[in-house]
Amino acid sequence: MTGSELAADRSPGTGVWPLIRTERAALVADLADLPDDQWSAPSLCTGLTVREVLAHLTAGASLNAVRWLAGVIRCRFDFDKQVAMRLAEQLGATPAETLERFRRVVPSKTKPPLPAVAMLGETIVHAEDIRRPLHIRRDYPTEVLTRVAEYYQGSNLVVLAKGRIGGLRLVANDGPFETGSGALVSGSTLALTMAMTGRAAYLDDLDGDGVERLRERCGMT
Repeated sequence: MTGSELAADRSPGTGVWPLIRTERAALVADLADLPDDQWSAPSLCTGLTVREVLAHLTAGASLNAVRWLAGVIRCRFDFDKQVAMRLAEQLGATPAETLERFRRVVPSKTKPPLPAVAMLGETIVHAEDIRRPLHIRRDYPTEVLTRVAEYYQGSNLVVLAKGRIGGLRLVANDGPFETGSGALVSGSTLALTMAMTGRAAYLDDLDGDGVERLRERCGMT
């Protein structure tokens, strides 16, 4: 990514959608030959299989603000119920259908009332929720992970992240990301991002005096 592309990506929404599209397409490629039995493997999202997490991503790429609000009202402002309802709508009858539905939304710019960078974060975090249990590795561009980490360190929108890292100093060892003050937590930008969003599986990839404090907070919602 060139300097001008990075500068454009810093503008609200500008340059983010191509990154989202790239990450969605990479996930489709990674899952294209997944055996049927692995689709039912537990994801890093508690209670959801990898197939269900993919359907959740499809739902997020299919909901505009009006449909999102209509669903919230229908579910009487029970946001967890709304998520479950929309996931079920996109699951399909077979893993192949689940994947095909996600493939169709790869270029989608439809989103709930969230900033585009939040959609990028959702795409990467949920992709890792799928990849990690399946032992699939993706080498994400450092610039993209840094953008997502910078978003999460200042946000509690959708997922508690800012509140989870209070009083801690996070330092990436593979890029420029650094935030906070207090007990040190260091590691890759990806591991820091996933830990910020409550994925305890990534804590063993981190070092520093603050790791145990972060571990205690990974159950926070």
